[in-house]
Amino acid sequence: MLPFSREAFFAVFAHYNAAIWPAHIAAYALGGLLVLLALKPRPGNGRIVAAVLAIAWLWMGIVYHMLYFAPINWGAWVFGTFFIGQGLLLAWAGIRGKLDVHFKRNLFGAVGLGFIAFSMILYPLIGLATDHGWPRGPMFGVAPCPTVIFTVGMLLITTPRAPVHLLIVPVLWSLIGGAAAWQLGILEDLALPIAGISGVCLVFWKNRRARGLA
Repeated sequence: MLPFSREAFFAVFAHYNAAIWPAHIAAYALGGLLVLLALKPRPGNGRIVAAVLAIAWLWMGIVYHMLYFAPINWGAWVFGTFFIGQGLLLAWAGIRGKLDVHFKRNLFGAVGLGFIAFSMILYPLIGLATDHGWPRGPMFGVAPCPTVIFTVGMLLITTPRAPVHLLIVPVLWSLIGGAAAWQLGILEDLALPIAGISGVCLVFWKNRRARGLA
């Protein structure tokens, strides 16, 4: 049983979205930049991807979870801590050059790009169609659920292998968010556990293939 109602949940997002506008435009611009970097890989692109993802996760941990979500859910302090930890892990991966993003025309690239497209395009459209779109719904880059799906997609595009530890928090949130989505009736968030579970399975498969080719 959730400690808040569906209306309270969307009221938080309405307040949050109004307060941080126009950060959403910047989030979409940066998301588009990351897609371009993945499609046209160059040395150093991975560090840019890691930096942008790190900023997004740190923002969600501090601003969304701890400042806006915590008043209706004490668990947001725990969630925020994990999101901050994920942001620091992404930043460290970027500093060490462990996130080389390169889209390839294979199963992993196709699924990764599909998750990215879903998070940026289909996710908000489903929200609009089910009567909790802008300004009451979660938005890409500044809200956890679509950004988690995007992050899993970017990790599937990394080459030759994706750092598995960077999937721990996204997968945990995909299960937590998916369970909450079921109770709240948020249709678009039902994609979370699908993205999390299939994403981690594909990353393990991808990494195993990369080790076999090394």
